[in-house]
Amino acid sequence: MKQKLLEIKDLCAGVGETEKEIIKGLNLTVDAGEIHAVMGPNGAGKSTLSYVLTGKPDYVVTSGKMHFLGQDLSKLMPEERAALGIFLSMQSPVEIPGVTTQNFIKHALNAQRRYKNLPELDVAEFLKLLRAAAKEFAISAEMLKREINVGFSGGEKKRMEILQLSLLQPKLAILDEADSGLDIDALKIVAQGVNQWHNENNSLLIITHHLDLLRQIKPDFVHIYADGKILKTGDMSLAEELEKSGYKNYLEAVQ
Repeated sequence: MKQKLLEIKDLCAGVGETEKEIIKGLNLTVDAGEIHAVMGPNGAGKSTLSYVLTGKPDYVVTSGKMHFLGQDLSKLMPEERAALGIFLSMQSPVEIPGVTTQNFIKHALNAQRRYKNLPELDVAEFLKLLRAAAKEFAISAEMLKREINVGFSGGEKKRMEILQLSLLQPKLAILDEADSGLDIDALKIVAQGVNQWHNENNSLLIITHHLDLLRQIKPDFVHIYADGKILKTGDMSLAEELEKSGYKNYLEAVQ
């Protein structure tokens, strides 16, 4: 029997002081080993879903439930959710001046190890692990010494996030338009990194508009998401259908 990682029931959530609902009765279950793709028009609330799951400030659950590994996510701080094993690759990774990439990754990795009651990596152990992983994703030693995402191209930012995915080994990875702005080579590197990380014990939630990444990662389920809820679930053939006909028929059904 598969382990149930994420369970969302009748979830409603909003953002800001008005708490206007953007997610409106969402139901979704993600078991270990599964890959789920969420596709929908701009403004449907796809990124809101990723922010609510990871605990971004100002995003508020108004009703419903969301559990990860049996724990109520609404009661956990963002860092506690990350420690449990939830990882978010953001659509637009933020720049953090003054903090080098390798120091950031070192502290994040050791924080995870402390949570799991594992000994922290010393400098030599960490650098050996980091350099080996960075080589897999065409990330230079010079990039690792630069401030986080400062002056990075879109492709470099996404490759850096996949490097973090590889090192942190989360139970659930949420990729919010990880294919946005990538050229063919960068897309292959991202897909390769995701496929190397994914196994029967972890799960992936991909938010995307395009099929290029899905064709390389091959989701088990494709969900059409609009008006704050899932309108239809299918397999890869549903994504192929969307590429040809768009969302028009589905959007008319909820208007």
